[in-house]
Amino acid sequence: MIIVMKTEASKESVKKLREQLKQKGIIVNVWEGHKYCVLGLLGDTSSINPSQIEANQEVEKVLHVQEPYKKANRLFHPEETIVSVRDRLIGGDKLAIIAGPCSVESEEQIIGIAEKIKKSGANFLRGGAFKPRTSPYSFQGLKEEGLEILKAAREKTGLPIVTEIMSPNLVERFVEDVDVIQVGARNMQNFDLLKELGKTKKPILLKRGLSATIEELLMSAEYIMAGGNENVILCERGIRTFETYTRNTLDLSAVPVIKKLSHLPVIIDPSHAGGMWWLVEPLAKAAIAVGADGLMIEVHNDPVNAKSDGAQSLKPERFDSLMETLRGVAEAVDKEL
Repeated sequence: MIIVMKTEASKESVKKLREQLKQKGIIVNVWEGHKYCVLGLLGDTSSINPSQIEANQEVEKVLHVQEPYKKANRLFHPEETIVSVRDRLIGGDKLAIIAGPCSVESEEQIIGIAEKIKKSGANFLRGGAFKPRTSPYSFQGLKEEGLEILKAAREKTGLPIVTEIMSPNLVERFVEDVDVIQVGARNMQNFDLLKELGKTKKPILLKRGLSATIEELLMSAEYIMAGGNENVILCERGIRTFETYTRNTLDLSAVPVIKKLSHLPVIIDPSHAGGMWWLVEPLAKAAIAVGADGLMIEVHNDPVNAKSDGAQSLKPERFDSLMETLRGVAEAVDKEL
């Protein structure tokens, strides 16, 4: 249930109403903007009579919320959330471009790629230090050494780093070393991990699960936000369908749907969606056109010999060409690249 206060409602009346509701065992969250004040009620609201609350002259209306997610719900937070990462923003008018290889392979590789993507206009560096792989025999990442290499690349280029976390045991290390902590598709419903990340203030990039619904994605975001961390970025990276030609099926409709349901920023990963390098450009252009707040694109200096996901990686030169193309698309939808 939510209570929408009138624009002219005083802080004293809001505080008084909040205290009355708390006495009934209700958790009350207050969201205040320039022209609105909304009270979000969590808990058993069956004892609350909406008519009595609406009798308060400073209450605009009382609404029942069907969706099980509250903090991620746009009803509670009409304004778009913009997540701050160092001196960069995710959300708003400027697109976030996160680029880099699937896996960290060497310091020379990462720094070389980082310098090139920055020159092309990327504003974040991605790279996997800990790699979740379908096969236990595949390359699993350089782990702690990979984190140190990413930090060296950040020191060299100034690009904030984005990398995937695998275990709740690594949260403290990631909070210290990483700028944006990525939760991969396979861990979207690792609730113990989400709860631990909720105790931090670090920006979290939450990828949609392999076969997850949009509501399930938002509920996973709710786990993080319920713990107190509201710096959440959602990522659509393709879902599993009956189609086998592409690696996954990119659900572009997820962007406007999430924008309608939630205030959280949402980005698209066209690399994992298509699974083939030549699909990245059209999917990236489409993502911007439907309103995505950014892109995550895999870039590798030598895709043929990449230790993971070479087939879907762009060479730095092709990434540079793509960025030039995307500027026109961004301008058409009033975004800045």
